Amino acid sequence: MSNANIKRVKSSDIELKDKLVSIQRVTKVTKGGRNFTFSAIVVVGNEKGIVGYGLGKAKEVTDAITKGIDDAKKNLIKVAIVKGTVPHEQYGKFSGSLVFLKPAAHGTGVIAGGAMRAVLESVGVTDVLAKSKGSSNPHNVVKATMDALIKMRDAATVAQQRGISMEKVFNG
Repeated sequence: MSNANIKRVKSSDIELKDKLVSIQRVTKVTKGGRNFTFSAIVVVGNEKGIVGYGLGKAKEVTDAITKGIDDAKKNLIKVAIVKGTVPHEQYGKFSGSLVFLKPAAHGTGVIAGGAMRAVLESVGVTDVLAKSKGSSNPHNVVKATMDALIKMRDAATVAQQRGISMEKVFNG
């Protein structure tokens, strides 16, 4: 997957909502005892096709979440959504996680598990069938879901990339 297809977005003048996907307490054992820090993965989106994720690490939970939100705002992308669902079936992979997204009829809802649900709701998908296979590590599931969303293309994008009309995309 080339970086040419990724549509990066600036976070200025976009109203973003954040969702905490996972928070973990990390322990480092030293000569002086145990040092505790927190790691938070956060997803932000405007529920209209823009989404991003970020990782924050700090000694306090609130600081970790704030850092995660700031990181997520730096990694925003534009995603193709058609009538509240994804345009086509798509697999996404990151490390040991494999996710599958499939378009669903209006009224189906978001059929997806924890980390995937946060990403799909933040991007504004209202109807989708999703399956997570392999590793259930929230960090990898979020990144695999983002990979699948980045690969999504709507009909107008396909027509533009091929240099043909919209009718030829559907009629062959």
